[in-house]
Amino acid sequence: MLPIGNRPMMEPLIISARDAGISEFVIVVGYGEREVRRYFGDGSRWGIHISYAPQRQQQGTADALRSARDFVTGTFLVLNGDMIVTSSDLAKFIERPAPCMGISTTDHPEDFGVVMVKEDMVTALEEKSHHPKSTQINAGAYLFTPDIFDLVDQVQTSSRGELELTDALGVFIREQRLTAFEICSWKDIGYPWDLLDANAACMTSLPRENHGDIENNVTISGAVAIGEGTVVKSGTYIEGPCIIGKNCRIGPNAYIRGSTSIGDNCHIGHCTELKNSIIMEGTKIPHFNYIGDSVIGSGCNFGAGTKVANLRHDHANVKVCGKDTRHTKFGAIIGDGVHFGINCTINVGTMVGSNALFVPNSYIEGCYGDNSTIR
Repeated sequence: MLPIGNRPMMEPLIISARDAGISEFVIVVGYGEREVRRYFGDGSRWGIHISYAPQRQQQGTADALRSARDFVTGTFLVLNGDMIVTSSDLAKFIERPAPCMGISTTDHPEDFGVVMVKEDMVTALEEKSHHPKSTQINAGAYLFTPDIFDLVDQVQTSSRGELELTDALGVFIREQRLTAFEICSWKDIGYPWDLLDANAACMTSLPRENHGDIENNVTISGAVAIGEGTVVKSGTYIEGPCIIGKNCRIGPNAYIRGSTSIGDNCHIGHCTELKNSIIMEGTKIPHFNYIGDSVIGSGCNFGAGTKVANLRHDHANVKVCGKDTRHTKFGAIIGDGVHFGINCTINVGTMVGSNALFVPNSYIEGCYGDNSTIR
């Protein structure tokens, strides 16, 4: 449900599957179930039908699939909810005989489940190895028939304490039945910084739309979409691609640079600059602020003069809590409801949990948990 292009990340995935010819969907829900059901409903707004399979305890991917047992018949497609894939790839994928696994190729396979393939047949799976034997990875897309459920029932709890779908696939692999399909256009959203890449990708075909009120002396360059009730005040400069939600106040004299999405009911004020960032709904960044290459949660407030750094002086990759983002430019990850006093400085690679509070003139670096208070 995290937004890319001001839509939950699962929405483009559902649309791609729909455009590939799929009309019946089952969404496995657990954590955040109410928000998922409220947003997607019965699917009629997308011309599809959606059913919901509750997973009361999140015990792993095999358990998630098992939750949908009573909802599927015949050959069916399984998709992880946190990826971007094109309808053309899915249309080709569903023509393959089941069982079939979608795979992709990456330059950092150690972050994924690695797949060994010989003549389109999956020969082995390897979970997140420090020394991967292949650059081909599990894309989190599968084509199954109901016989997968018999295998899922036999899965034992893994060393990670989960019931893992890949353990069930071992039977297919030993029987030389699991084939591989290369997904050409695939993007995984496993880490917060992946949201920025997906956000930029989903706005490549953004239409120019203005449903708001633009004052005189505003410059708009490129593809910019502005929602209903939003006011863009004089002196503001917006470079596309950029999407601004409903009922926002932008400016005066704000500078919004490309690949930025701003959720509903936000305030981006005087002399504030945003670049390549996701700003979620209800957040206020009102005076003399700079935020670049960052993910900002909902309901935050940035005091005047608070800024986020997004580049190391040595131009090395930015790390967040010890994890390499593989980006030389990355700012911060800020949870929901975070409040910064005036003139705070947030260093590269900072992560702040929800509802944290920071007094004026704070220097903020590293990782802070939920409800942190820095006095």
